[in-house]
Amino acid sequence: MNANANANALHTFSIITKDLPGVLVRIALVFARRGYNIESLAVSPGARTGFSRMTITSRGAPENIEQIKRQLAKLIDVVYVTDHRDKAPVEVEIALLKLRTPRDARAQVMGIVENFESQIVDDDDETVMLRLSGTSRELDDCISALLPYNVEELIRSGKIVMDTGVSPLSDALNDVA
Repeated sequence: MNANANANALHTFSIITKDLPGVLVRIALVFARRGYNIESLAVSPGARTGFSRMTITSRGAPENIEQIKRQLAKLIDVVYVTDHRDKAPVEVEIALLKLRTPRDARAQVMGIVENFESQIVDDDDETVMLRLSGTSRELDDCISALLPYNVEELIRSGKIVMDTGVSPLSDALNDVA
């Protein structure tokens, strides 16, 4: 990989935090202070009451990402931080996509939907709404295939990830008083 591509590599962080007001803002500020954009963010309650789990994606050089990781770990309400770059986690993302396409083009749309194992969730005379799920790359490919059919609206969840096998995450939660 050349240096320029490495400087723009996508990194995926999983962060476990105490479920308190203001934590998300403090985490976002760590990225903003270093000039990094958060490309996607997913937050949900964690496996244990009182904790939240975040998945954040951002691009940057590995040495800068390591600095961000260290700064995140210093935040008082952060329990655990990991960058999944050297791992092969299970990844899932969902999207809703609305097409404004005539009925006579729906057969082609159906072929694409079936090829990408997506679902039609709403269909009327002027529009069709689809639910897409899979890896980020699979969603990118499906959306690209659907572009000729007049994409009217699109929203993506941002990817969520979980490492396979035993994770140090449960140990980190057990260490919290």
